[in-house]
Amino acid sequence: MKIRSYARFLLSALLLISVIGVSASYAQTKAPPSAGQAILEAIRINEPLDFCGEPVPLDDPDVRERLERELLVSLDNSDDIILWLKRANRYFPDVEKVLKAQSLPDDLKYITIAESSLRPLAFSNKGAAGYWQFIEGTGKKYGLEISGDIDERRNVHRATQAAVTYLKDLHDLFGSWTLAAAAYNMGEDGLKSEMLIQKVNNYYQLYLNQETQRYVFRILAAKIIMSNPERFGYSLSKSDLYAPRHSETVEIKASEPVPLHIIAGAANTYFKIIKDLNPQIKYYSLPAGTYSIHIPAGQAAGFHERYEKLLADWIALKNDSVYVVKKGDTLTGIAKQFNVPYRALTIWNNVGGRKISPGDKLYIFSDSLKRESKP
Repeated sequence: MKIRSYARFLLSALLLISVIGVSASYAQTKAPPSAGQAILEAIRINEPLDFCGEPVPLDDPDVRERLERELLVSLDNSDDIILWLKRANRYFPDVEKVLKAQSLPDDLKYITIAESSLRPLAFSNKGAAGYWQFIEGTGKKYGLEISGDIDERRNVHRATQAAVTYLKDLHDLFGSWTLAAAAYNMGEDGLKSEMLIQKVNNYYQLYLNQETQRYVFRILAAKIIMSNPERFGYSLSKSDLYAPRHSETVEIKASEPVPLHIIAGAANTYFKIIKDLNPQIKYYSLPAGTYSIHIPAGQAAGFHERYEKLLADWIALKNDSVYVVKKGDTLTGIAKQFNVPYRALTIWNNVGGRKISPGDKLYIFSDSLKRESKP
């Protein structure tokens, strides 16, 4: 049985058990409801619903239909919901802290679910990236560094700060958080055009592209499910949730690119942890410049002393590992000559598929090079 089909079967079973258990006397006098009926009961929203304090007009049959559709689509992806709930424990506290500091509605955090399912490396075919799915132009406009080596759209704190500022601007422009969310999805110019042409200023009454017509309802579905997961058969214990990554920041001033393994060594950890804590660093080195870097909690004391020593050792090793390209050399041939992987050679020298020329200097960390260099 496919995972998704199995997950849906499990959800139906849990909902069925939940409905059956509501009343023992009911179960004795009537046949238990079907799995389909249990799902119908679960998506029936009778209580008032709002987005950022703005009422959702559930008395409108079209609005109720659109909401139910997104609830059903979401509930058909049980694996996604489980990951939402697990990841939220790691990332929502940081998002909530930024929202609270700016006195903004807590509901805005659910935009990250609709945008990226809280995946730092999420990337769309339109070039949007990170938790809040900024496109490059908008991200840079709101202060995010997006370059060949650094992409702060993938940093939850920096991206949330930018998203909050953008959403505030959209709210000031449209006077509504619901419209601000729609504009966040389709762009403010596109939404303004539709409102002007249709002479409508209410999101629920606008005819928009399909993605934006569904967008706020996807956010609402995430809010409904995540606010009361037990209602839909998801009962996670504290141990089920992904723990926050506790860290502290250090400032690094680099006059040249610094391999992340140097930073990892100074932080008494390893490469993967530095990458996980700093997903904005795209490759294997921190580029030249000044950066605030997250390292594991408790490792800031003595970090800079360890860093300076490891960096000095690294620079000395680099200076002793230089190979001057000769006529007829190729990267493949050099890698074979010194018994190093081709990929490692390209990463050490940041050459990728670039051609090399006689006189170019390459760093090759190989005992074979040292032996060849000896007189």
